[in-house]
Amino acid sequence: MKSLPTLILTCLLSLQIFAQPRSYSTANAHSHNDYAQLKPFSAAYSKKFGSIEADVFSVANSDRLIVGHELEEIQRNPRTLDSLYLVPINNALKANHGHPYGDKSHDLQLMIDLKTEAIETLSKLVKTLNRYPAIRSSKQVHIVISGNKPDPSRFTDYPAYIQFDANLSESYTSNQLKKIGMISSSFEDYSSWTGKGEFPASDREKLKKDIDRAHHAGKRVRLWALPDVPAAWKLMQDLGVDYINTDRINELAAFLNK
Repeated sequence: MKSLPTLILTCLLSLQIFAQPRSYSTANAHSHNDYAQLKPFSAAYSKKFGSIEADVFSVANSDRLIVGHELEEIQRNPRTLDSLYLVPINNALKANHGHPYGDKSHDLQLMIDLKTEAIETLSKLVKTLNRYPAIRSSKQVHIVISGNKPDPSRFTDYPAYIQFDANLSESYTSNQLKKIGMISSSFEDYSSWTGKGEFPASDREKLKKDIDRAHHAGKRVRLWALPDVPAAWKLMQDLGVDYINTDRINELAAFLNK
């Protein structure tokens, strides 16, 4: 069983302390593997999701980053990070006078899951983002790197607008923590609950303990591989998870908007 190790206590006093969200909305929704939707980006964006995920591959002899889950998929239907996500986000910033949404209090996290080697792919990502100064300078658009990340000792090598998705099972120095935008874990590391019946009290206790520790370190939390059903979404609310993971955009939006 994985648990969040004790983070560097001396750095906690300087970090913002997060608590369980006071109320939930689609700002707490994460569109998992968003590129697999019939309308990538726009479906989740139209529902005002707070977080959207794109898997990317670095392709040989090209500066383009291709979006998809498997190599065969991107060879069959190559779609770029620019066209699916960066151009629409850039357009939204222009339309909303520097804000990702018309609601100026509403942030947008773009989680980029690297499917190819970390250093090369990140190098291409930085070059790509250099073409979008509005995204790089925005205080409300958050670029968070997941998947094949560099070693945490290299987190600080990257520009301020690049943050990383951390692991609940690892510990970090104070400087590394400053580069962490979110802490994630697989729900299956904690429980085999399928969304039916009562959630085991022992699993709840372990999950809540780690979520509270992550919040105390000033970090938001996401759990993936959870049952994609209303009972699990409600459990995430009860546990204080900041981003509720889903492939069912319309259903989760309706659940949160009740």
